[in-house]
Amino acid sequence: MNGAAAPGALAGIRVIDLSRVLGGPYCTQILGDHGADVIKVEPPGGDETRGWGPPFRDGTASYFQGANRNKRAISLDLAAEPGRDLLRALLTDADVLVENFKPGTLDRWGFSRPALEEAYPRLVHCRISGFGADGPLGGLPGYDACAQAMAGLMSVNGEAGGGPTRVGLPVVDMVTGLNAVIGIAFALYERERSGKGQFVDTTLYDCAISLLHPHAANFFMNGRVPGRTGNAHPNIAPYETLPTARGEIFLAIGNDRQFANLARHLGLPDLAGEPDFATNAARLANRERLRAALSEPLRRHEAAALAEALLQAGVPAAAVADVGEVLAHPHTLHREMVVDHDGYRGLGPPVKLSRTPASVRRPPPRFDEHAEEVLSPYRRQERGDPSSER
Repeated sequence: MNGAAAPGALAGIRVIDLSRVLGGPYCTQILGDHGADVIKVEPPGGDETRGWGPPFRDGTASYFQGANRNKRAISLDLAAEPGRDLLRALLTDADVLVENFKPGTLDRWGFSRPALEEAYPRLVHCRISGFGADGPLGGLPGYDACAQAMAGLMSVNGEAGGGPTRVGLPVVDMVTGLNAVIGIAFALYERERSGKGQFVDTTLYDCAISLLHPHAANFFMNGRVPGRTGNAHPNIAPYETLPTARGEIFLAIGNDRQFANLARHLGLPDLAGEPDFATNAARLANRERLRAALSEPLRRHEAAALAEALLQAGVPAAAVADVGEVLAHPHTLHREMVVDHDGYRGLGPPVKLSRTPASVRRPPPRFDEHAEEVLSPYRRQERGDPSSER
């Protein structure tokens, strides 16, 4: 995967990226991976994640590097009229605008939704915000960990009897970025029919709530507020982490056939026939006895070897790996989920398209790196130079 790859599915789409931190930049990086020309517009102080380290390389934090490849970077002061004039010029031939300003900020600068729709009728305008512009929480700022707390994710994450726990990665920011990509793709597809852009509204609050499966579905049906179960699943057993002689293994048994295969593989062929374990409902009701029955046989194995053997036998299982082990795994490399381009190393695009694959063409940009390249055509237009083009 490199800069010589064929044009991606979004080749010819220009994205003006006014976003910063993670949800918006993660969205626009995906668009860039799939061929869009993404122009990252940073304030004079830069995206704050450039300083979210260590580790740093050439003065820029790894956090920024992980969400900003395949972009060209410029800096504009949108609080001043010259910066707003250049943004207006950029939007004249843009397809998508992505921003995560607090609702109302762009309005004050003259870029309200009605103004954008009138001036740029084909523009797809995507806003990523904490709570949206209206409603009881409308206009308030949003943050990943706060959204995890407010939307119930922390309440179901953590060990039974322990305290609410933040998911160990910025899952709300990232799923909001993914949903923004989906919304933008929907809007671009619909534009082919109507010729019109539209507003794509994505919020951390909504996206966090959307992750509450199966807990919300369970609550809608039984009315019981779910709690924390550690690595155990509220609806399935065994579906949790268990110790082995070396390492921990996650068993994800989704049906009775898989449980019977597991029991045979562990030398317990009669276990699946016992009334207390014959069905998933029975196994859930007798979860502690089930753990005890599996504990001794599991301690005769090493997690990695056992998990591979169980997978070969059709039993969902995985050894618990650390990040270093994952990034060095032969299948990770086979799937091109680690990329190395022009001194940049990062995670590969997970969506593989057969004719128009994603590619890594540009490393994350230095601050204001592409100002002359991006802005000079518009400045020539201001001077009346007829040779200036996009």
